Amino acid sequence: MNTDDPAAKGHSPRTLHRLGVMCGLAAGAWLGAAEAPTKLVTMGFSPFIISLGMVTGVFVARWTVPVALKGTGFVMMDLREKPHLIVWAILAGMLWAVANTLTVFAIRDVGLSIAFPLWNTNSLVGLFWGWLLFNELRGSAARDWTKVLGGAAAIVMGACLLAYATQHHSGAGPSRATHGILAALGAGAMWGTMYVPYRKAYLSGMNPLSFVTVFTVGELGTTIALGAAFHGGLANLWLELGKAQPAMFWLFLGGFCWVLGDLFQQYAAKYIGIGRGIPLSNTNQLWGLAWGALVFGELAGLGTNARLLIIGGSLIMIAGAVAISFAEAPAAEQASWKRAMEHECSRYNLNSSSVAAVLRGEAAFGGAKLKRHWWEAIIVLAAIGIFVWLALGATHQQIAVSLPWMIVLGVISLVLLVVCGIALWHRTRFS
Repeated sequence: MNTDDPAAKGHSPRTLHRLGVMCGLAAGAWLGAAEAPTKLVTMGFSPFIISLGMVTGVFVARWTVPVALKGTGFVMMDLREKPHLIVWAILAGMLWAVANTLTVFAIRDVGLSIAFPLWNTNSLVGLFWGWLLFNELRGSAARDWTKVLGGAAAIVMGACLLAYATQHHSGAGPSRATHGILAALGAGAMWGTMYVPYRKAYLSGMNPLSFVTVFTVGELGTTIALGAAFHGGLANLWLELGKAQPAMFWLFLGGFCWVLGDLFQQYAAKYIGIGRGIPLSNTNQLWGLAWGALVFGELAGLGTNARLLIIGGSLIMIAGAVAISFAEAPAAEQASWKRAMEHECSRYNLNSSSVAAVLRGEAAFGGAKLKRHWWEAIIVLAAIGIFVWLALGATHQQIAVSLPWMIVLGVISLVLLVVCGIALWHRTRFS
């Protein structure tokens, strides 16, 4: 073992909790920015085309980022050690694809700043699965339960306020607004359930970078199937993609932003659990509100009462997420997590000591440095080439935006990326 590597030494539970909180905050910023390109649905593009364009960008990024950070040797060794998780990763990708498609319908019908908080009820679903399946909150003190349950109640209350504001004050008709609300809530249910494979993978010691590499196969395949079914076959889907080619760069860019946010979210789920990590990453609702209101001017046509309801509901949901995220797991709950980990190790014949070390932030495979390969540079260059090619063919889309606010939000997101990325690398080497 390389004892000079910080990731080979592990960290205290409090240090890992702080790291998880940082990752959750960074995830919120990038997941929020990723939804901005879905505004193209208002230009008449099919929600399935929007979703497929984003997912294709996600597919490219999910293969490129892990290769650049850890190398193909690390990813393949991680998958060989835990082959049972490949199926779970594909299943998670399928759930993600369905949820992402539903979000595009929601944005079309009720807008970005309103749809965001509604699908962030995924934190309630994730909280339930974390408690039921992975012993999260088991052994916690009454004050921790109060924070979590109080936060959950705040999330529900905020969602109800936003639904009310949408139904009675939006420009969409009642039927369309209802469809948008149902689509957003359906996305929340799908995403909340998607975190079950996440937590299962990390309790088995799999690296998030390895998990997302397989995850993307499920999401791309499902999105293609949904798009083909909706458009009457692959040939028609291909024709629609051709029509959307001038806007494809923006969708790919949204997919890339999503991958960065999702990676931070996965590290948050790994180190502080889905019951805490997911609500914290759901601060993307605040970023969604900022992009929708400041950049796209979505609240401009609403009255004062409607704006107050939307902003008030958003703040209540954020307060609930913060309350949940700061309920640090006590020693008794961490012992429950350990029992859940040992259950996974026993079921799949894994080395519990090695898995426990990885969960403490220690380097996998005893800190051994695996050989990097020449083709990894080709993979990264190919991904860059795809983005450059799409950028050269991109055209200006007729969507009114505030460029100064776009720059401000972009700079803040980049600062969070650098700061949290460095912290994650320094403390765990992306373990």
